[in-house]
Amino acid sequence: MSKQSGGCICGALRYETDGDPLWVTACCCHFCQRATGSQMMIEPIFDTGAFRVTRGTPKVYTHVSGGSGKEVHVHFCAECGTKTNLTFQRWPDKLGIYGGTYDDPNWFALTPATTKFIFLDSAQRGTLVPPGYNTFHEHAATDDGAPLDPVVLSDVRHITR
Repeated sequence: MSKQSGGCICGALRYETDGDPLWVTACCCHFCQRATGSQMMIEPIFDTGAFRVTRGTPKVYTHVSGGSGKEVHVHFCAECGTKTNLTFQRWPDKLGIYGGTYDDPNWFALTPATTKFIFLDSAQRGTLVPPGYNTFHEHAATDDGAPLDPVVLSDVRHITR
């Protein structure tokens, strides 16, 4: 079983995850753009039992999602403000990690079999989406959790709006 560590910029908040992610979400929604200051968030998803804080106590900001109307809880370092993970009212047994906060942010696979791109309708101009991946205009599931059918691109999609 793979054990990985990560944490905030200043080192006051540290965490570990056990095992591989259930899947990885590449999210292009406006919330994730603002939260990361980037085109998208790369978010490995785990069962909550696979995550533990090993140093510090995170602060939590609760945001109501404009898409689902459900609460998203952003966990962050009280000292430096680095966001480390998310928990969800919509999926109480799942947790997302801000992928760049791992000590080795390249340890998990980003393949068509493990990764989905969501909220492409909100993607910033210049975003590139590789072929072969499951993509979604918005969420990958309905509000009640039913999966939506993905669009699999045959060529690179370059967002040009």
